Amino acid sequence: MRFQVLDIVPHAPHPVTGELLDPSTRLERVVETAVLAEELGLDSFAVGERHAGDFLSSSPTVLLGALAQATDRILLSTGVTVLSLLDPVRVAEDYATVDVLSRGRLEIVIGKGNEDKHFPLFGLDIAHQYDYLEENYGLLRRLLREEHVDWEGRFHAPLHDATTLPRPFDGPFRVWHGSATSLFAVELAARYGDPIFTANALQPREKYQVLIDHYREQLVAHGHDPSVGYVGSGSGGLFLADTTERATDEYRAVYEGFAARAAARHAGDTRPGKVSSFATIEDAVERGPALVGSSERVAEKILDYHASYGHDVQSVSLNPVLPYQQQHDVLRRFAEEVVPLVRRELSTTLWGPDDPGRARGLAVPVGVPS
Repeated sequence: MRFQVLDIVPHAPHPVTGELLDPSTRLERVVETAVLAEELGLDSFAVGERHAGDFLSSSPTVLLGALAQATDRILLSTGVTVLSLLDPVRVAEDYATVDVLSRGRLEIVIGKGNEDKHFPLFGLDIAHQYDYLEENYGLLRRLLREEHVDWEGRFHAPLHDATTLPRPFDGPFRVWHGSATSLFAVELAARYGDPIFTANALQPREKYQVLIDHYREQLVAHGHDPSVGYVGSGSGGLFLADTTERATDEYRAVYEGFAARAAARHAGDTRPGKVSSFATIEDAVERGPALVGSSERVAEKILDYHASYGHDVQSVSLNPVLPYQQQHDVLRRFAEEVVPLVRRELSTTLWGPDDPGRARGLAVPVGVPS
């Protein structure tokens, strides 16, 4: 099993105290936490992309450029690159630059994003969100793999003899597909033989398992070797304490405060994936994907979800309103206590010597054995 830290850089007031960190400090902490994740031997650090709401992740390539310079070994990624909004030419240029800066330590996750309000910000029609994603990815793939590209599509202006610079560090970097609610994303991934990353954050596991199972079926139907079908999984939060009861009690106010705020913001919106299906911390711990509890209980939960998903990467996120030292204490405890328990039971070829598609800068496997 591989492990990733994801920060979509939420920047909302504390749900109880109302305290709000200044943006400079918040962004500085993204870099510092990535450095810590590398020191702890975790495999990957990912940043999100949001263009509406209480987030500071509107320029993920800028953040990744900073991370490329601040770290040496850890894989850099996204969660997700909102490709439905973006010009594939610009995406190819920007992410190839990060790939070169990091000396081949980049893989990205693409998707349409889980935010409706960003489409009008870019002058785009939400009705075409999946059409944009499909066309933009088709062009992006070619730009990363080919030079002197000729292109004609439905939305992007025609291209003739187009070569984006810089070229990726050592061939095209791997692209994953983010999956939260729709079959479209997993079908697009299966068509190209790409891996997927399931959100696994707000809904019951059965909702996500349907998408994962469909992906694996379609991967084979498209003639791909099942061994290329790596799967990553998110989580509904991370908080550790000596006992599960103590972790639940200490994290209750933060978890339930944010759940109530999200429910109010999306009042009347019944679409899946917009608000958490687990309003109370007890429900999130018992039935949901939240990784809250003792180290042993959290390890058991990851193993339990793996029995359903068969995933290769577990992604975790720290809640930024917790005291900063406590955030790092939780991450350190996760790396030192939870990760070894899971790796004792599970292994994967992902990012190791038997993974020919891994980021080219990972010639030596990242971190400790998988």
